[in-house]
Amino acid sequence: MKSFEIYCPKCGWRPGPEDRWMCTPQCGTVWNTFWTRGLCPGCAKVWQETQCLQCGEHSPHKQWYHVPDSAEDGKKEKRELETSS
Repeated sequence: MKSFEIYCPKCGWRPGPEDRWMCTPQCGTVWNTFWTRGLCPGCAKVWQETQCLQCGEHSPHKQWYHVPDSAEDGKKEKRELETSS
Protein backbone atom coordinates (compact mmCIF):
# COMPACT_ATOMS: atom_id res chain seq x y z
CA MET A 1 0.00 0.00 0.00
CA LYS A 2 1.33 3.42 -0.94
CA SER A 3 2.05 5.92 1.79
CA PHE A 4 1.06 9.51 1.12
CA GLU A 5 1.45 12.81 2.86
CA ILE A 6 -1.62 15.00 2.55
CA TYR A 7 -1.20 18.75 2.30
CA CYS A 8 -2.50 21.73 0.38
CA PRO A 9 -0.65 22.11 -2.93
CA LYS A 10 -0.95 25.91 -2.63
CA CYS A 11 0.11 26.71 0.96
CA GLY A 12 1.34 23.41 2.44
CA TRP A 13 -1.27 23.25 5.22
CA ARG A 14 -1.78 19.71 6.53
CA PRO A 15 -5.32 18.73 7.53
CA GLY A 16 -5.77 16.74 10.70
CA PRO A 17 -8.26 13.99 11.51
CA GLU A 18 -10.48 16.54 13.28
CA ASP A 19 -10.87 18.76 10.18
CA ARG A 20 -14.16 18.62 8.30
CA TRP A 21 -15.58 19.70 4.93
CA MET A 22 -19.24 20.10 4.00
CA CYS A 23 -20.93 18.71 0.90
CA THR A 24 -22.52 21.92 -0.26
CA PRO A 25 -24.74 22.74 -2.08
CA GLN A 26 -25.43 19.01 -2.41
CA CYS A 27 -26.52 17.04 0.68
CA GLY A 28 -24.89 18.93 3.58
CA THR A 29 -22.91 15.96 4.95
CA VAL A 30 -19.94 16.98 7.09
CA TRP A 31 -16.90 14.66 7.03
CA ASN A 32 -13.15 14.53 6.51
CA THR A 33 -12.81 14.41 2.73
CA PHE A 34 -9.45 12.63 2.91
CA TRP A 35 -10.99 9.61 4.62
CA THR A 36 -12.89 8.88 1.40
CA ARG A 37 -10.63 10.48 -1.26
CA GLY A 38 -13.27 13.14 -1.94
CA LEU A 39 -16.32 10.85 -2.05
CA CYS A 40 -19.24 12.22 -0.03
CA PRO A 41 -20.59 9.46 2.23
CA GLY A 42 -24.01 11.12 2.21
CA CYS A 43 -24.80 11.37 -1.50
CA ALA A 44 -21.81 9.68 -3.24
CA LYS A 45 -20.76 12.85 -5.07
CA VAL A 46 -17.06 12.70 -5.92
CA TRP A 47 -15.49 16.09 -5.29
CA GLN A 48 -12.87 16.82 -7.94
CA GLU A 49 -11.63 19.92 -6.08
CA THR A 50 -10.99 20.52 -2.40
CA GLN A 51 -10.88 23.88 -0.67
CA CYS A 52 -8.04 24.44 1.78
CA LEU A 53 -9.35 25.32 5.23
CA GLN A 54 -6.22 27.42 5.83
CA CYS A 55 -5.71 29.54 2.67
CA GLY A 56 -9.19 29.14 1.15
CA GLU A 57 -7.83 28.18 -2.29
CA HIS A 58 -9.33 25.36 -4.35
CA SER A 59 -7.11 22.65 -5.84
CA PRO A 60 -7.78 19.37 -7.62
CA HIS A 61 -8.32 16.78 -4.87
CA LYS A 62 -5.69 14.41 -6.26
CA GLN A 63 -3.02 17.14 -5.99
CA TRP A 64 -3.31 17.02 -2.18
CA TYR A 65 -1.66 13.57 -2.07
CA HIS A 66 2.14 13.66 -2.08
CA VAL A 67 4.65 10.81 -1.98
CA PRO A 68 7.09 11.51 0.87
CA ASP A 69 10.59 12.44 -0.29
CA SER A 70 12.15 9.41 1.43
CA ALA A 71 9.79 7.05 -0.43
CA GLU A 72 10.52 8.78 -3.73
CA ASP A 73 14.26 8.58 -3.06
CA GLY A 74 13.93 4.83 -2.48
CA LYS A 75 12.08 4.40 -5.78
CA LYS A 76 14.69 6.45 -7.61
CA GLU A 77 17.50 4.38 -6.11
CA LYS A 78 15.72 1.16 -7.08
CA ARG A 79 15.21 2.42 -10.67
CA GLU A 80 18.89 3.36 -10.87
CA LEU A 81 19.92 -0.11 -9.70
CA GLU A 82 17.61 -1.79 -12.21
CA THR A 83 18.92 0.27 -15.14
CA SER A 84 22.58 -0.26 -14.23
CA SER A 85 22.29 -4.08 -14.16
